Amino acid sequence: MQKINIGIIGLKFGKTLIRRFASGMGSKYFNITAVCDIKKDLADALALETGAKAYYRLEDLLSDPAIKVVGLFTGPHNRANLIRQIIRSGRDVITTKPFELDPVEAYSVLAEARNMGRIVHLNSPSPVLGDDLNKIFEWVNKYDLGKPIACRCDIWTSHREKADGGWHDNSILCPAAPITRLGIYHINDMVRLFGEASQVHVIHSRLFTGRPTPDNAQLGILFKNGAIGNIFASYCVNDSDRFTNTMLINYENGTIYCVRKKGELVKLTLRTRDTAKGDITCSQSVKSSSGEYRWDVLHNALSGDLKNKIQKEADTHKYIVEGVKILHAMSRSEQSGHMEIV
Repeated sequence: MQKINIGIIGLKFGKTLIRRFASGMGSKYFNITAVCDIKKDLADALALETGAKAYYRLEDLLSDPAIKVVGLFTGPHNRANLIRQIIRSGRDVITTKPFELDPVEAYSVLAEARNMGRIVHLNSPSPVLGDDLNKIFEWVNKYDLGKPIACRCDIWTSHREKADGGWHDNSILCPAAPITRLGIYHINDMVRLFGEASQVHVIHSRLFTGRPTPDNAQLGILFKNGAIGNIFASYCVNDSDRFTNTMLINYENGTIYCVRKKGELVKLTLRTRDTAKGDITCSQSVKSSSGEYRWDVLHNALSGDLKNKIQKEADTHKYIVEGVKILHAMSRSEQSGHMEIV
């Protein structure tokens, strides 16, 4: 297997990813040969740490013929335009959640990428299902759980942040901030489970943060199939379950519990009833979770058959756009204080 050269753009978050990359799966498939940020000191420091070239403008990085793939880790605002520049230079892209804030732009750039035969991957929604969502779908079919009814998700931690002038301080660029930053994983999971949404409503508060944006928020989603979703995300809770990611899914004929703890296996439990066997409880732990960067899948896509890989891209892109549509409606709900149409 030949490693592929990748350049990383946006080093405020990118530096965290680079350090995880070095000790994780990414380094098996890719060489970080360039880093790029408008803050020269940050780019220079990461270049020294990794042995990569330092660039300070996207255009300069894209002029480097050694770079075959670009990891884009800037904020979501205007990301579609940056991706457009990257794919038009002949490179493929891996980026992060949330993909964009404008659903029209998201749809447009993904359609252009497919037409050009370029790959665009991100961690959430991932180009492939994690073991957790695969197991959920397996149980739904095996035990005939029937119509989806509801999904409730929670994630929290304890941060007492200060304003820094970045996109996290702007309610337009970071709507209902804890949902955009943490709950976005749950939005994308619910879209995979329940399909298209029709209405959303957000409530939020500022309790401890020094930012002008909320640190405590809840999002309600009504899906077109009648299922109801609820996401609670907060930076206000200091306990032993920080960053534990829980999901409870009710179906017509059963309930599935999913618990994701950092550094641990994902724990899944199913409870249902059978007319002949009575109550049934199944429990299983799985390794991979939705929301992970699948460097192996990206490498395979870049090395695979063009026609096949573009069809797979199209299947994932519809989920990306649906998640962005929910974010866009959530932003309007934050401003209006009312339920908004997706």
